Amino acid sequence: MKFTVLSLFPGIIDAYFANSIMARALDRGMVEYRSINIRDFALDKHRTCDDAPYGGGPGMLMLAEPLGRALEAAGAPRKIILPAGKKPAENPAENPREEKSRPRVLFPSPSGRPFTLAWARELKEERELILLCGRYEGVDQRIIDAYVDEELSVGDYVLSSGEVAALVVIDTVYRLLDRVIRPESLEEESFSGGLLEYPQYTRPEIFDTMQVPEVLITGHHENIRRWRLRKRVEKTLALRPELIDRGLQEGLFDAETLKLIEEGKNERDKIH
Repeated sequence: MKFTVLSLFPGIIDAYFANSIMARALDRGMVEYRSINIRDFALDKHRTCDDAPYGGGPGMLMLAEPLGRALEAAGAPRKIILPAGKKPAENPAENPREEKSRPRVLFPSPSGRPFTLAWARELKEERELILLCGRYEGVDQRIIDAYVDEELSVGDYVLSSGEVAALVVIDTVYRLLDRVIRPESLEEESFSGGLLEYPQYTRPEIFDTMQVPEVLITGHHENIRRWRLRKRVEKTLALRPELIDRGLQEGLFDAETLKLIEEGKNERDKIH
Protein backbone atom coordinates (compact mmCIF):
# COMPACT_ATOMS: atom_id res chain seq x y z
CA MET A 1 0.00 0.00 0.00
CA LYS A 2 1.17 3.51 -0.76
CA PHE A 3 0.62 6.66 1.30
CA THR A 4 1.14 10.05 -0.35
CA VAL A 5 1.01 13.03 1.99
CA LEU A 6 0.82 16.67 0.90
CA SER A 7 2.06 19.04 3.57
CA LEU A 8 3.59 22.43 4.25
CA PHE A 9 5.82 20.67 6.80
CA PRO A 10 6.86 17.32 5.23
CA GLY A 11 9.55 16.83 7.88
CA ILE A 12 6.82 15.86 10.33
CA ILE A 13 5.70 13.10 7.98
CA ASP A 14 9.23 11.92 7.14
CA ALA A 15 10.11 11.54 10.83
CA TYR A 16 7.11 9.28 11.43
CA PHE A 17 7.93 6.97 8.53
CA ALA A 18 11.56 6.68 9.69
CA ASN A 19 10.78 5.08 13.06
CA SER A 20 9.43 2.01 14.85
CA ILE A 21 7.06 -0.50 13.21
CA MET A 22 6.45 1.76 10.22
CA ALA A 23 10.16 1.84 9.38
CA ARG A 24 10.24 -1.97 9.42
CA ALA A 25 7.13 -2.13 7.25
CA LEU A 26 8.86 0.13 4.73
CA ASP A 27 12.04 -1.97 4.79
CA ARG A 28 10.02 -5.14 4.17
CA GLY A 29 8.14 -3.59 1.25
CA MET A 30 4.71 -3.74 2.89
CA VAL A 31 4.26 0.02 2.70
CA GLU A 32 5.41 2.80 0.38
CA TYR A 33 5.20 6.51 1.00
CA ARG A 34 6.12 9.89 -0.40
CA SER A 35 5.78 13.30 1.18
CA ILE A 36 5.14 16.27 -1.09
CA ASN A 37 6.00 19.80 -0.01
CA ILE A 38 3.12 22.04 -1.08
CA ARG A 39 5.47 25.04 -1.06
CA ASP A 40 7.32 23.54 -4.03
CA PHE A 41 4.23 24.37 -6.10
CA ALA A 42 3.81 27.99 -5.01
CA LEU A 43 3.66 30.59 -7.75
CA ASP A 44 5.97 33.26 -6.35
CA LYS A 45 9.56 33.48 -5.16
CA HIS A 46 8.41 33.66 -1.53
CA ARG A 47 6.64 30.28 -1.88
CA THR A 48 3.40 31.79 -0.59
CA CYS A 49 0.71 29.22 0.14
CA ASP A 50 -1.89 31.20 2.09
CA ASP A 51 -3.94 34.39 1.87
CA ALA A 52 -6.80 36.17 3.65
CA PRO A 53 -10.24 34.63 3.08
CA TYR A 54 -12.83 36.36 0.91
CA GLY A 55 -15.55 37.90 3.05
CA GLY A 56 -13.16 38.67 5.88
CA GLY A 57 -12.64 36.82 9.12
CA PRO A 58 -9.69 35.77 11.25
CA GLY A 59 -6.72 33.77 10.07
CA MET A 60 -5.41 32.75 6.67
CA LEU A 61 -6.57 30.17 4.15
CA MET A 62 -4.43 27.82 2.07
CA LEU A 63 -4.38 28.91 -1.57
CA ALA A 64 -6.08 26.85 -4.26
CA GLU A 65 -3.38 27.17 -6.93
CA PRO A 66 -0.41 25.60 -5.07
CA LEU A 67 -2.70 22.91 -3.66
CA GLY A 68 -4.12 22.08 -7.08
CA ARG A 69 -0.67 21.86 -8.66
CA ALA A 70 0.58 19.66 -5.80
CA LEU A 71 -2.42 17.34 -6.07
CA GLU A 72 -1.97 17.05 -9.84
CA ALA A 73 1.70 16.15 -9.29
CA ALA A 74 0.62 13.53 -6.76
CA GLY A 75 -1.67 11.93 -9.32
CA ALA A 76 -4.90 12.89 -7.57
CA PRO A 77 -7.82 12.29 -9.94
CA ARG A 78 -9.73 15.48 -10.64
CA LYS A 79 -13.46 15.13 -10.09
CA ILE A 80 -16.08 16.50 -12.45
CA ILE A 81 -16.42 20.23 -11.87
CA LEU A 82 -19.99 21.46 -11.91
CA PRO A 83 -21.00 24.71 -13.61
CA ALA A 84 -20.67 27.84 -11.50
CA GLY A 85 -23.61 28.26 -9.15
CA LYS A 86 -24.51 24.56 -9.00
CA LYS A 87 -23.70 22.83 -5.71
CA PRO A 88 -21.89 19.48 -5.53
CA ALA A 89 -23.59 16.51 -3.87
CA GLU A 90 -23.81 16.98 -0.10
CA ASN A 91 -22.98 13.35 0.59
CA PRO A 92 -19.55 12.24 -0.72
CA ALA A 93 -20.95 8.73 -1.10
CA GLU A 94 -23.11 10.09 -3.93
CA ASN A 95 -19.97 10.67 -5.98
CA PRO A 96 -18.18 7.30 -5.77
CA ARG A 97 -14.90 6.94 -7.60
CA GLU A 98 -15.18 5.18 -10.94
CA GLU A 99 -12.11 2.99 -10.58
CA LYS A 100 -10.85 1.15 -7.50
CA SER A 101 -7.28 1.45 -8.78
CA ARG A 102 -7.30 5.26 -8.63
CA PRO A 103 -5.83 6.90 -5.54
CA ARG A 104 -8.34 7.81 -2.85
CA VAL A 105 -7.96 11.43 -1.73
CA LEU A 106 -8.68 12.18 1.93
CA PHE A 107 -8.79 15.50 3.72
CA PRO A 108 -8.66 15.36 7.55
CA SER A 109 -10.99 18.09 8.79
CA PRO A 110 -13.18 18.82 11.83
CA SER A 111 -16.07 18.97 9.34
CA GLY A 112 -15.53 15.41 8.16
CA ARG A 113 -17.26 12.15 8.96
CA PRO A 114 -15.92 10.56 12.18
CA PHE A 115 -13.04 8.20 11.47
CA THR A 116 -13.61 4.67 12.79
CA LEU A 117 -11.92 1.29 12.82
CA ALA A 118 -14.48 0.04 10.30
CA TRP A 119 -13.52 2.87 7.94
CA ALA A 120 -9.83 2.07 8.46
CA ARG A 121 -10.49 -1.55 7.46
CA GLU A 122 -12.12 -0.28 4.28
CA LEU A 123 -9.20 2.03 3.50
CA LYS A 124 -6.60 -0.71 3.91
CA GLU A 125 -7.94 -2.32 0.73
CA GLU A 126 -6.94 0.71 -1.34
CA ARG A 127 -3.87 0.72 -3.57
CA GLU A 128 -2.96 4.30 -2.62
CA LEU A 129 -4.21 6.94 -0.22
CA ILE A 130 -3.46 10.61 -0.83
CA LEU A 131 -3.81 12.73 2.31
CA LEU A 132 -4.00 16.50 2.15
CA CYS A 133 -2.81 18.21 5.34
CA GLY A 134 -4.54 21.47 6.14
CA ARG A 135 -3.16 24.38 8.14
CA TYR A 136 -4.34 27.77 9.38
CA GLU A 137 -8.10 28.21 8.79
CA GLY A 138 -8.20 25.35 6.28
CA VAL A 139 -8.13 25.14 2.49
CA ASP A 140 -10.01 26.84 -0.34
CA GLN A 141 -13.31 24.95 -0.76
CA ARG A 142 -12.74 24.60 -4.51
CA ILE A 143 -9.87 22.19 -3.81
CA ILE A 144 -12.19 19.99 -1.77
CA ASP A 145 -14.84 20.11 -4.48
CA ALA A 146 -12.36 19.33 -7.26
CA TYR A 147 -10.12 16.66 -5.70
CA VAL A 148 -11.17 15.34 -2.29
CA ASP A 149 -13.10 12.08 -2.17
CA GLU A 150 -13.85 12.26 1.54
CA GLU A 151 -13.35 14.55 4.49
CA LEU A 152 -12.76 12.73 7.77
CA SER A 153 -12.52 13.82 11.38
CA VAL A 154 -10.30 12.18 14.00
CA GLY A 155 -12.32 13.75 16.83
CA ASP A 156 -14.58 16.58 17.90
CA TYR A 157 -11.78 19.06 18.43
CA VAL A 158 -9.56 21.30 16.29
CA LEU A 159 -5.87 20.70 15.62
CA SER A 160 -3.39 23.26 14.37
CA SER A 161 -1.66 20.51 12.40
CA GLY A 162 -3.31 18.57 9.63
CA GLU A 163 -0.17 16.42 9.67
CA VAL A 164 -1.08 15.04 13.09
CA ALA A 165 -4.56 14.09 11.90
CA ALA A 166 -3.19 12.52 8.71
CA LEU A 167 -0.74 10.43 10.75
CA VAL A 168 -3.60 9.20 12.94
CA VAL A 169 -5.29 7.89 9.80
CA ILE A 170 -2.08 6.37 8.43
CA ASP A 171 -1.19 4.70 11.73
CA THR A 172 -4.66 3.21 12.09
CA VAL A 173 -4.71 1.86 8.54
CA TYR A 174 -1.21 0.49 8.00
CA ARG A 175 -1.19 -1.67 11.15
CA LEU A 176 -4.19 -3.54 9.71
CA LEU A 177 -2.21 -4.63 6.65
CA ASP A 178 -1.22 -8.28 6.41
CA ARG A 179 1.98 -9.22 8.26
CA VAL A 180 2.56 -5.76 9.79
CA ILE A 181 1.24 -6.89 13.20
CA ARG A 182 0.41 -10.42 14.33
CA PRO A 183 -3.28 -11.19 13.64
CA GLU A 184 -3.87 -12.40 17.20
CA SER A 185 -2.79 -8.99 18.52
CA LEU A 186 -5.44 -7.29 16.40
CA GLU A 187 -8.17 -9.70 17.47
CA GLU A 188 -8.09 -8.82 21.16
CA GLU A 189 -7.41 -5.09 21.16
CA SER A 190 -9.88 -2.29 21.82
CA PHE A 191 -12.94 -2.08 19.54
CA SER A 192 -12.51 -5.60 18.17
CA GLY A 193 -15.75 -7.45 18.76
CA GLY A 194 -17.38 -4.25 20.00
CA LEU A 195 -15.49 -4.14 23.34
CA LEU A 196 -12.50 -2.37 24.84
CA GLU A 197 -9.33 -4.32 25.60
CA TYR A 198 -8.85 -6.04 28.96
CA PRO A 199 -6.27 -4.75 31.51
CA GLN A 200 -2.72 -5.99 30.94
CA TYR A 201 0.13 -6.72 33.36
CA THR A 202 3.81 -7.69 33.20
CA ARG A 203 6.75 -8.12 35.61
CA PRO A 204 7.24 -7.57 38.49
CA GLU A 205 4.45 -9.59 40.08
CA ILE A 206 4.17 -7.00 42.88
CA PHE A 207 4.60 -3.30 42.21
CA ASP A 208 4.22 -0.80 45.06
CA THR A 209 2.04 -3.28 47.02
CA MET A 210 -0.20 -3.86 43.96
CA GLN A 211 -0.24 -7.48 42.82
CA VAL A 212 -0.97 -8.95 39.41
CA PRO A 213 -4.40 -10.67 39.40
CA GLU A 214 -3.79 -14.24 40.52
CA VAL A 215 -5.66 -15.81 37.62
CA LEU A 216 -3.04 -14.49 35.18
CA ILE A 217 -0.19 -16.39 36.84
CA THR A 218 -1.99 -19.73 37.17
CA GLY A 219 -1.34 -20.82 33.60
CA HIS A 220 -4.98 -21.96 33.27
CA HIS A 221 -5.79 -20.73 29.78
CA GLU A 222 -9.57 -21.11 29.94
CA ASN A 223 -9.84 -19.27 33.24
CA ILE A 224 -7.63 -16.51 31.85
CA ARG A 225 -9.82 -16.25 28.74
CA ARG A 226 -12.99 -15.95 30.83
CA TRP A 227 -11.38 -13.39 33.15
CA ARG A 228 -10.24 -11.28 30.21
CA LEU A 229 -13.67 -11.36 28.60
CA ARG A 230 -15.32 -10.33 31.87
CA LYS A 231 -12.85 -7.45 32.26
CA ARG A 232 -13.48 -6.31 28.69
CA VAL A 233 -17.20 -6.13 29.39
CA GLU A 234 -16.71 -4.37 32.74
CA LYS A 235 -14.32 -1.84 31.25
CA THR A 236 -16.57 -1.08 28.28
CA LEU A 237 -19.64 -0.68 30.48
CA ALA A 238 -17.73 1.71 32.74
CA LEU A 239 -15.90 3.81 30.13
CA ARG A 240 -17.75 3.47 26.81
CA PRO A 241 -21.29 2.16 27.45
CA GLU A 242 -22.40 3.40 24.02
CA LEU A 243 -20.20 0.69 22.48
CA ILE A 244 -22.23 -1.94 24.32
CA ASP A 245 -25.47 -0.45 23.00
CA ARG A 246 -24.07 -0.37 19.46
CA GLY A 247 -22.85 -3.96 19.73
CA LEU A 248 -26.26 -5.12 20.94
CA GLN A 249 -27.95 -3.38 18.02
CA GLU A 250 -25.52 -4.92 15.51
CA GLY A 251 -25.63 -8.39 17.06
CA LEU A 252 -21.87 -8.52 17.73
CA PHE A 253 -21.96 -10.47 21.00
CA ASP A 254 -22.17 -14.22 21.60
CA ALA A 255 -24.22 -15.81 24.40
CA GLU A 256 -21.35 -15.75 26.90
CA THR A 257 -20.70 -12.06 26.34
CA LEU A 258 -24.41 -11.22 26.50
CA LYS A 259 -24.65 -12.94 29.89
CA LEU A 260 -21.69 -10.93 31.21
CA ILE A 261 -23.22 -7.71 29.89
CA GLU A 262 -26.49 -8.46 31.67
CA GLU A 263 -24.66 -9.27 34.90
CA GLY A 264 -22.60 -6.11 34.61
CA LYS A 265 -25.65 -3.93 34.03
CA ASN A 266 -27.45 -5.49 37.01
CA GLU A 267 -24.42 -4.87 39.23
CA ARG A 268 -24.22 -1.27 38.05
CA ASP A 269 -27.92 -0.73 38.78
CA LYS A 270 -27.45 -2.01 42.33
CA ILE A 271 -24.65 0.49 42.93
CA HIS A 272 -26.70 3.42 41.62
